[in-house]
Amino acid sequence: MEKTITVQNLRCGGCVNTITTKISEMENIDNVQVDKETSAVSFQYTEPEDAVKVKDKLKKLGYPEIDDKNSLMSKASSMVSCASGKF
Repeated sequence: MEKTITVQNLRCGGCVNTITTKISEMENIDNVQVDKETSAVSFQYTEPEDAVKVKDKLKKLGYPEIDDKNSLMSKASSMVSCASGKF
């Protein structure tokens, strides 16, 4: 199955790299694609709970879904993820 999640705080190539790397490492997740222009994260998954795990992982990385609360902590986490993605 395929899912697309629109996230907040996605600003640059470092963000794209971090999201692609971290989500691709997850079990039962394949074909991760991130569109910086639309802030969309698309992926294929096996079981419905896998999609929920991706959403949770994105939130932990600082990229909550567009409908979720974007707290100061999320914004700070995304800056750290962004910076680490540039290296």
